[in-house]
Amino acid sequence: MGAYCNDDLNMPVYSAGAPTNELRFSKHVYDNVHGNIYLDPVILLFSFLRFSFSVVPNCSVASVLIAKFDLQLCLKFIDTEQFQRLRELKQLGVTNMVYPGAVHSRFEHSLGVYWLAGETAQKLKNFQGMELDIDKHDLQTVRLAGLLHDIGHGPFSHMFEREFLPKVMSGCEWSHESMSVKMIDHIVDTHNIDIDAQMLKRVKDMILASTEFSQLKSNAEKRFLYDIVANGRNGIDVDKFDYLVRDSRACGLGCNFQFQRLTETMRVMDNEICYRAKEYRNVHKLFATRADLYRTVYTHPKVKAIELMIVDAMVKANDYLGISTNIDDPAEYWKLDDTILKTIEIAPDQELAEAKDLILRVRRRQLYQFCNEYAVPKEKIEHFKAVTAQDIVCSQKHTSLTLKEEDIAVTNVKIDLARGRENPLECIKFFKDYESEEKFVIPEERVSHLLPTTFQDMIVRVYAKKPELVEAVSEAFENFQVRTYGIKAQVHETPEKKKRRVM
Repeated sequence: MGAYCNDDLNMPVYSAGAPTNELRFSKHVYDNVHGNIYLDPVILLFSFLRFSFSVVPNCSVASVLIAKFDLQLCLKFIDTEQFQRLRELKQLGVTNMVYPGAVHSRFEHSLGVYWLAGETAQKLKNFQGMELDIDKHDLQTVRLAGLLHDIGHGPFSHMFEREFLPKVMSGCEWSHESMSVKMIDHIVDTHNIDIDAQMLKRVKDMILASTEFSQLKSNAEKRFLYDIVANGRNGIDVDKFDYLVRDSRACGLGCNFQFQRLTETMRVMDNEICYRAKEYRNVHKLFATRADLYRTVYTHPKVKAIELMIVDAMVKANDYLGISTNIDDPAEYWKLDDTILKTIEIAPDQELAEAKDLILRVRRRQLYQFCNEYAVPKEKIEHFKAVTAQDIVCSQKHTSLTLKEEDIAVTNVKIDLARGRENPLECIKFFKDYESEEKFVIPEERVSHLLPTTFQDMIVRVYAKKPELVEAVSEAFENFQVRTYGIKAQVHETPEKKKRRVM
């Protein structure tokens, strides 16, 4: 990287965007997961400009400008109000109300993915050199995609698009990845960022690579680069590398998955990133760790109870505040973050009274009461239809208390190994050793006989919105299970003390 006209000159070696012997001159931040993350060098820029003219007098002005462009590009995006907004978006939404340490933000996660994306691409360049033809623009593109991949997220992480928007906009197909692409264009236009059009397109394609909006072809030039940040082919990407370690640490949980072993042993074969066969257990740990975090953290019953209440509060406030009004307008959307909760909470407007009451209940820990749950029998998962509050109400037998749909909250929790009901290992290519030219899939029976035969769980949970309704809701939920499956699928009865609890 830099404005050098002669490749034979004795120049410093670059790593992650800066010369290894000049990293002390680079702008950097200390991250509690990855240590020092080195951003675009700033001080070094001026020495490059002087060097270009004094030591290499034939070097053109154009190449000097390219050096300036490369060295400052990531910082130009970071130092915008749109990117700084990520500081106000918690990575795990409302999870910190159950796991107090989970207060890390999308900002630090994005810096982590930026760093890992650059390091991963650099390792491929170091390992396979001219074979892959990875140049400085490829490295910069991958880093930018890692930096900006989450810039389109809404308040409270995935809750915004998966829980809130479907309740206020029927048939909504909005996604944070698509919004990230729009936001990037908005930042470039608003801040007059000088970025090559082809690089910009590739950054956006990398962000969309794992979504249904991706238009990438399997034989695209340097297709393997598009699998580093968001891997739509097999699910192994640096986004997961970062959040699995970061989330586990923030919640006080252990993480026995070692992404470093994968990045040190990976290899590109036929335009696809492949892994050494002896790392197959570590690959499985990646997906198992993700599933475990979903079960114990992301979909913790209390976390889901709080999410349900926050969603209800935002739905009640939506007409008055227009929360969902600007989800397609980056110029307004960037102003929306987790502080929307405080906006509702302190607003004097009577129109927000119901929403404020719900938030006050969350503050006072007067949550929707978890009644019970059951795992959908594995033979029924394929044709599973989401359970609704109406299903529970219709299962109530004749009692003195008549339930209404608005008394009940139901959440259908899907936990998988990142590939739905498919075995993720079937999509991953391995190689025997570095001399081998053959890539192959490892059959699941070769991995371990202890691995699951089913790769997805569906868990149905039901909540009573008022404590005095727990008994009635629990009985109706049990009736629903018997009516649907012929048995009570739940593991245990709802505790009697919870049924008798009143406000």
